[in-house]
Amino acid sequence: MTRRRPPARRRTRRPSKRQQQKDAQLIAFAVVAAAVIGLVVMVVNWLLAHWWVLLVALVLAVCGGIGWLHNRQQQTRWDAVRTQTLRYGLSQLDALHYAKFEEAVRDLMRRDGCQDAQRVGGGGDLGADVKATDPLGRRWVIQCKHRRNGARGSAVGTPDLQVLNGTARPVHGADVAVIVTNGRVTRPAVDFAKQQRLHVVDRQTLAVWASGSRPLWELLRAVPPPMRPTSLS
Repeated sequence: MTRRRPPARRRTRRPSKRQQQKDAQLIAFAVVAAAVIGLVVMVVNWLLAHWWVLLVALVLAVCGGIGWLHNRQQQTRWDAVRTQTLRYGLSQLDALHYAKFEEAVRDLMRRDGCQDAQRVGGGGDLGADVKATDPLGRRWVIQCKHRRNGARGSAVGTPDLQVLNGTARPVHGADVAVIVTNGRVTRPAVDFAKQQRLHVVDRQTLAVWASGSRPLWELLRAVPPPMRPTSLS
């Protein structure tokens, strides 16, 4: 006589660790959401009971906004006055770091009325350190060559002008391509600049431009004519 085996018990399948983690995250999210909603409800009820707090906060925000706007306007006026009276001596320019020299050239262009003048020099600048549009609509692309020793430093040569000539117009869309230096420029570089319709601001021209109030285009020869009619044209 054969004995019957007792029926096998079905094993309950336990949830995987990943499922347990998801369940725990959902529970935690629900608890946090409930706490946040409860806190929001408490704050809203409190503010409704103390409405004057909202009024005071609104008044303070308006006063703060007015104060910020006033300070911004004052700063704008001061920047305009500083730009209009901006002057540099050669000794000041010689003492600058090359990046600060580029910023000084940018500020001088702004003084001349180029409101969009910006410094773009740095790695991969493709020969452009400063870009600006003058009040007559001409696009200026300027390459800056700072020499720490001024006139005693190495001279700017033809290769520097070749870089500017190769990128100023085709890459940056220049109407006026300029190289500015507080040092010397070699004779071959000057000749090359004339051949390629480039402009050179050497140490002497820079001294006149930086210490006076005449715009750069009044100090250079053969600058392209105005691109658009203005009150200055």
